[in-house]
Amino acid sequence: MPKHYFDRLEYIDRLIRMKGTGTPKQLAERLHISESLLYEYLSFMKEQGAPIVYSKLRQSYYYERQGGFNLRFINASTTGEN
Repeated sequence: MPKHYFDRLEYIDRLIRMKGTGTPKQLAERLHISESLLYEYLSFMKEQGAPIVYSKLRQSYYYERQGGFNLRFINASTTGEN
């Protein structure tokens, strides 16, 4: 996979952890990709175990559990991080 794919995953992960993605449309625009490609990234992350959900109230994606994405989701409670 091209490096930009992983750079985008890292950026999406950072925004999700900050709960600052904005709406899907806003996030796709920020990444300079289509919404459908954004959904492919999110789907890939979810397939790897990332517990991504969207809050209409916050207008942002977030993780249901603390952690981060590192080619697969790492649950903070199993690594000792808070």
